[in-house]
Amino acid sequence: MRQHFRLNRLLACAAVIAALAITVEGQYSLTVNFDRLINAGNEPQNWLHMNGNYEATRYSKLTQINRENVADLQMVWALALGGMQDTGRNGPESEVNPLIDNGFMYTADGWGTIYKIDARNPDYGDFVWIADPGGDHEGNTSRTRGIALWEDKVINNLPDGRVIAVDRDNGEIIWDVEVAGQNEFGRRDRFLTAPLVANGKVLVQHGAGDGGTRGWAAALDVDTGEELWRWYVVPEPGQPGSETWKDNHNAWKTGGGGIWQTGAYDAEQNLYIVGTGNPFPAYDAEYRPGDNLYTNSAVALDVDTGELKWHFQYTPNDSWDYDEVGVHMLYDLEIDGELRKVVSHFGRNGFYYTLDRTDGSFIRGNKYVNDLNWTAGLNSETGMPLEYDPNLDVQIYNPEARALRSDRDEMKRTCPTWHGGVAHQPLAYNPVKHIAYGVGTEGCFSQTGAEMVPVSPDGNVDVRNSERRETDSDLYYGALPAVDAVSHEVIGKAVPDIEIRTGVVATAGGLVFTALQDGWVVAYNDETLEELWRFNVGTPLKGAPVTYSIGPRQYLAVQSSGRHLHPVKYDNLETSSYLFIFALDER
Repeated sequence: MRQHFRLNRLLACAAVIAALAITVEGQYSLTVNFDRLINAGNEPQNWLHMNGNYEATRYSKLTQINRENVADLQMVWALALGGMQDTGRNGPESEVNPLIDNGFMYTADGWGTIYKIDARNPDYGDFVWIADPGGDHEGNTSRTRGIALWEDKVINNLPDGRVIAVDRDNGEIIWDVEVAGQNEFGRRDRFLTAPLVANGKVLVQHGAGDGGTRGWAAALDVDTGEELWRWYVVPEPGQPGSETWKDNHNAWKTGGGGIWQTGAYDAEQNLYIVGTGNPFPAYDAEYRPGDNLYTNSAVALDVDTGELKWHFQYTPNDSWDYDEVGVHMLYDLEIDGELRKVVSHFGRNGFYYTLDRTDGSFIRGNKYVNDLNWTAGLNSETGMPLEYDPNLDVQIYNPEARALRSDRDEMKRTCPTWHGGVAHQPLAYNPVKHIAYGVGTEGCFSQTGAEMVPVSPDGNVDVRNSERRETDSDLYYGALPAVDAVSHEVIGKAVPDIEIRTGVVATAGGLVFTALQDGWVVAYNDETLEELWRFNVGTPLKGAPVTYSIGPRQYLAVQSSGRHLHPVKYDNLETSSYLFIFALDER
C-alpha cells in the first residue's frame, strides 16, 4: 500500500514537472516584444526590465514568499560568474540584477561579459552561453549597471564606450558599435547605466559628467545599432537653456550633467523621463554662474526625435554634488480628488518630489531625510528652494551650509551628505498601498570653498592651477525610508549601520527586500519596515534583489561584485562575482 502510494506520488510529480517543462518551453519561445515589455507587471514570474517595468517601480505581484513564511527563506544555489580582473580602482563593480524570462536568466559582470543561465532546476543553475565582447581593461573602469532584452537580442553597454547586441539563443554578437568617445579636450565619455529599449530604439546615456564632459542621452536603432539622435544635457550657446550659463570661458563645454541611472518610459506619451547629474566643477558655483540647465533635473525626451518636451530642475546652481540621476518612478495617483499621471523622485538633495509627468509641473515635495539644512524648504507653488532668487547668478541658499570661494578657510557643514539621501540606487513603489521606498544614506558633510581656473576663454579647466576643496563627512549610516505617495509623510524607516548602495524590491507578499554592502540580504515588513529576515552571503553586494517564479515556487536573486569607492564598515570583505538564489524549502 505504501509502495503504491509512493509510485502514484512519483508519477503525479513527474506529470507536473513534464507539464511545467512544456509550459516553460512554450512560454520561452515567445519573443520579448514591445507588448510584453509594456505589460511586464502582468508577468510576475519573470523580470524583464532592470527596474522591473517601464515605469521603474520594481513591484512584484508574487505572494508565495510573504510575512508569515519569510523567516524560512534559505539559499538554494549559487553560481560563480567572471569579470573579477582588477585595474586597481576598488575592484570590478557589477551593480546589476539578472533579467529572467521563463526560467532563463541573463546578466552581466563588471566588464560587460553577458551570461545566459538555465535556472529551471531548483537546485542549481547552468550556463547556456557566455558572451565576452573582448573589451580592453586598460584605461577603463569596470562597472556595469545592467542589460536589456528585446526580441532575439540581449543588449549591453560596455566600459570602453561600445554598445553591443547579442543573440539570446546562442550568444553570438549581432552588432557592435562605438557610441561613447572623447570630447575636444580628450576627456572620456563613459556608460554608467543599463540600456532601455523602447519602441524599437535603444536608449543609452553618458554618465561621466564629473570628469569634465557633457552628459547626453542617445537613441540607437535596435536592429543595427545606428545612432538616430543625441541630446546633450548642457546646451551649447544659442540653444534653449544656454542663457543659464553666464560665464565667459565656455564652461558649458565641460559642464557635467552626466546620466548614471536608467530612466523610465511613458509609453502613452512616448517620453523617456530621466534624471541628470550635477554641473562641473561640482563645488565651485562661481566658475559657472547661472542655474546651469539642464543639470540636476528631471527631463522628458521624445523617444522618436530626442526633443526635450519638459524639464524640472531640483537644485539650480548646485555646489553640493546633488546629482538627481536617481530613479524617476511613473504611476497614476489620485491627488485632491483628481487622478494624476505623476513622476516621483527621491531627490539626492533630501526631498521627495511628485511632478505631473505630462508637463513636468510641480505637485508636491517634502523632506524624507532626518537632517537637511542647505535650504529652509520648498516653495509650495514652484518646488524651488525657498531662498532661490532668479535674479542672482550665484545662489546663496543657507549661507551657513554653502561654501563659496570666499570660504577657503572655513568648513561649511551641509545636510544631507554629498552622497545624498538617495543617490542612484533602484527604488520601488507599491501601487496597492501607495508607498514609495528609497535606499540610501543618512548623514552630513563639511567642505571648504575653492576656485577653479579656466585654461582659456575657449574652454576646459586648468586642473593643475585650480584650488582643491577640503571635505569631511560625518559618521553616516544607511536608511530605507517608506513614504506615503499621497501625503509625502515618512511612515517608516529602516536604519542599518552601513549605507545602502544596492536597491530595493517590493512584493504583494507584504515584503520589501534589499541588500547591504557588508553581505546581508534583508527582508522588511512593507508597512512598518520591521526586519523579518536576513542572510549573509559573505561578500559585498551592489546589485539590487529581484524576485521571480518557476512553476509555483517563488525565488529571490541577488548578484555580488564590487564595493563602493568610499570607505565603508567591513571594508576588508573580499569582493567576488556570484549570483545567489533564495527560496522557501519545498520539503
